[in-house]
Amino acid sequence: MKKLIILLLTALVSGCTSTHLTDSWKNPEIESYAPSKVLVVGITSNIEAKQKFENKLKEEFLMRGTDAYTSFEVFPKSFKTEKLNQNELDSLEQQLLQSGFDTIIFSKVVGSEDKIAYTKNFDVYDETFIKFKEDYLRYQDSFYNPEYYEEYTVYHAETSVFCICPTKERELLWKGSISIVDSQSIDKTVNDYIELMIEALEAEQLLNPIALSKQKKIS
Repeated sequence: MKKLIILLLTALVSGCTSTHLTDSWKNPEIESYAPSKVLVVGITSNIEAKQKFENKLKEEFLMRGTDAYTSFEVFPKSFKTEKLNQNELDSLEQQLLQSGFDTIIFSKVVGSEDKIAYTKNFDVYDETFIKFKEDYLRYQDSFYNPEYYEEYTVYHAETSVFCICPTKERELLWKGSISIVDSQSIDKTVNDYIELMIEALEAEQLLNPIALSKQKKIS
């Protein structure tokens, strides 16, 4: 079922987005989950991207009737410039519980890799009859023509959904691995990433769709 969901979501966004869901895991003990107060945390050295990501994801939860806050609104100012130790994180978690938070959405970049995309100028050739000179002509552009290939970077990000409910142990509800093709537009990358993540959470019944949330409010 998990692989089917990944394939369906990938098909929906392929060709028109810079992000792709490559893997996901859902806590098998959780059938469905409805967060009531969410803290959105993004870890990146790009402050502009962090703010746009957290604010956009916060809006998605608010539209679904779920109370949500960004790390900029909740964490101490020192969090932006200093590392937190274990004791400080424990204290912060207790403050979140006392403030009624039950869910943390934590996103971070976990790695990157450089890629090269080559053009294909000789696809009409029959590979079984190709001769040396033809093969050489086909690929010599990789050395002499700078337009023969395009270099780009793929970033590997990960989003985790944690329950910090006071009646349970702190537990991981869902984790998704998402690849991001290097994009010149922060807004597009953020929008694509969040759209993909929201679709995955809805498919896993860990977030109510907007229509369902509105229906519950009316009733």
